[in-house]
Amino acid sequence: MREKVLLGNRPLFASADLDEVREQVARVFCPHRLDLTGDVALLNARFNSAQLGAVRISYLDYAADVRIEPGELESFFLVQIPLAGRSLIRCGGQEIVSTPALASLPSPTEHLDMRWAAGCPQLIVKFERAAVEKALEQLLGAPMDRPLVFDLGLDLTAGWARAWRGMVDLIVAEAEHDDGLAAQPLAVAHLESAMLTSLLTMQPSTYRERLLAPCPPALPKVVGRAAQFIREHAHEPLTTEQVARAVAVSGRSLQEGFRRHLGHTPMSYLREVRLVRVHEELLACDPARRTVTAVAAGWGFTHQGRFAAAYRQRFGQPPSATLRGDRAPGGRDPR
Repeated sequence: MREKVLLGNRPLFASADLDEVREQVARVFCPHRLDLTGDVALLNARFNSAQLGAVRISYLDYAADVRIEPGELESFFLVQIPLAGRSLIRCGGQEIVSTPALASLPSPTEHLDMRWAAGCPQLIVKFERAAVEKALEQLLGAPMDRPLVFDLGLDLTAGWARAWRGMVDLIVAEAEHDDGLAAQPLAVAHLESAMLTSLLTMQPSTYRERLLAPCPPALPKVVGRAAQFIREHAHEPLTTEQVARAVAVSGRSLQEGFRRHLGHTPMSYLREVRLVRVHEELLACDPARRTVTAVAAGWGFTHQGRFAAAYRQRFGQPPSATLRGDRAPGGRDPR
């Protein structure tokens, strides 16, 4: 019996023809070798996929034992999460048996060769290599001097990785509804940035030691310019790296400067600014035409429970009360 099929509203194809399967998968990823290694009658592939901003999420199930050999991926990184069963993943000099508790993270400069067992559907998150390397260089504040290679196994039982998987599950759930957060560019950009930054700073790699080394904080005047930039561009899909570029410092230096001088990270400061914007919009809008959920999502708040708690703490009342016209003090920009 198959596991639940994810992204059922985003089908690309379903086929039992090996050549068609190979061709269709290659259109989204890259040309590759695909061979059946078990009962050929079991092949019954299903591929669903959605592009959300710079991230593509896919559900892929061959339903049969297969060997997949793309070689070097070259232009993208993958995180592959088995939803059931297991797969043997070899990438460069690393090898793992991937399970629902241990995802694989092949790097694009390393030769990739995989064997997926029958009954091993996978949820796949694809990041363009250029976007990953751009985020890395901004965090470093310097150009890369060697390829970025991650440890192949991503332990999904680790605390940070469980949270990371939660972000993936949120994107999948929302992509399954055309009117969900996937249609909100601020929300999608926030999740993309958080997912990339977590991978770069938490998953062991050829750059993680440098990323964790102490970094001098940005000066107060630089932090001030960055805070102003955030306030002026809070309606846009901002990331720490974009703010850092705007004031010509590294992402890590900006992070340290915000913590030291404002007691915030750049993104927590942005959330404070957006909370104020939500408050202002709720005060001004017609409750017969707008909902709290719609207003919050429009400002990038992806989790309604956490948003409501943060709003109540900031303004002393639930957002629904503000929308109804119950006035409470507050609402200035954080400084």
